[in-house]
Amino acid sequence: MFSKETYKDRREALKKSVGSGVLLFLGNEEVGMNYADNTYRFRQDSTFLYFFGLDYAGLAAVIDIDNDKEIIFGNELTIDDIVWMGTQPTLKEKAFSVGIVETQPLNSLKDYIEKAMAKGQTIHHLPVYRAEHTVIHSLIGKVTEASIPFIKGVVNLRNYKTAEEIVELERACDVTADMHIAAIKTARVGMKEYEVAAALEAVAQANGCFVSFPTIATVNGQTLHNHYHGNTIKEGDMVLIDAGAETAMGYCGDMSSTICAGKTFSSRQKEIYDIQVASHLAAVQALKPGVRFSDVYDLSCRVICEGLKGLGIMKGDPAEAVAAGAHAMFFPCGLGHMMGLDVHDMENLGEVWVGYDGQPKSTQFGRKSLRLARPLEPGFVLTIEPGIYFIPELIDLWRSEGRFKDFINYDKVETYKDFSGLRNEEDYLITETGARRLGKKIPLTTEEVEALR
Repeated sequence: MFSKETYKDRREALKKSVGSGVLLFLGNEEVGMNYADNTYRFRQDSTFLYFFGLDYAGLAAVIDIDNDKEIIFGNELTIDDIVWMGTQPTLKEKAFSVGIVETQPLNSLKDYIEKAMAKGQTIHHLPVYRAEHTVIHSLIGKVTEASIPFIKGVVNLRNYKTAEEIVELERACDVTADMHIAAIKTARVGMKEYEVAAALEAVAQANGCFVSFPTIATVNGQTLHNHYHGNTIKEGDMVLIDAGAETAMGYCGDMSSTICAGKTFSSRQKEIYDIQVASHLAAVQALKPGVRFSDVYDLSCRVICEGLKGLGIMKGDPAEAVAAGAHAMFFPCGLGHMMGLDVHDMENLGEVWVGYDGQPKSTQFGRKSLRLARPLEPGFVLTIEPGIYFIPELIDLWRSEGRFKDFINYDKVETYKDFSGLRNEEDYLITETGARRLGKKIPLTTEEVEALR
């Protein structure tokens, strides 16, 4: 954990932001995989971690702004708990370590909320994303909307990473880089995808980290989030890796690599790969305070369209193709996202607040998947991950509908339906003057990948 002063300062800033009412924080519970005592790895709610720092199940908290109270609710361990899990600090000791002096049993939370409501206090809560959080409804007595002032208050603190957070993020990114380097060195023709996934996940564990999301290790890179690991790697394949480490404090890394199955990429693979790298580098060079991330996205898309036009896959004016949405045939996702205590930071609070500062999102295919669009500011931590994908089902659909015939050469595209897809991804901190990559460098170009093969 950080010092208790860090958590006290965060809570004080949040109180000033929201102004009045009761802020309700619900920690996460253990979740059984197939029966109650065989649980998934416990992961605390990130906002609870940010303000209270306690990585234990069965906790909740309130910040009663009107009455200047901060209370953690939970139950002391029974002897059965201690026999099962070992000795832990008492609830009082846990609370004191983060600057909280008042604790109450978990079953008194309902009474506290009901009394606050009876006095006319506003109960602020965040969006529900887990089954145990539906306790909100029983506490408040009816389904209520999540509190926008609470959401904005949390976002406007967590979006700006402090120096001590950056240290944790740098560590997560260093381990993440080592995971990718291990995968690049490990992957071989004849291996199963799960063997590559095992090698990289072992690096996370060896460094005292968890994975920050389910690992992607696939020869079917055209499927954006492919968590199946049962394919055999064949000569001529590319293996797309998307994986990250999460530190014990919950801070995340997120990087992607694309690896040739053999010693080298084919000439056709290199042509597409080089376009992706050009898009990636253009986006990185554009990162600085004041630049809208949506403009960086447009730039990366134009570079992809220009490159594909050079190969005869696209045609027409690249800028017009991007404005129309034709680029999304090959780049149907966003360019990047915020990162911190969540690998997609605060996604449960809503992209419109985290990445758009309350402004509406586009509904255009491809562009609507852009998780970040707002002007960049110092302290933001984000990913850069343009990709180029040839998705047979999307190709067939758009061709049958006659979409974007002025920009897409479908006869040429047909010859790439077996290509799969690729992306590379790095993590960046926006500084006062530009941007800085977090973590060790991982191979980006085909030459850099081949050097480790």
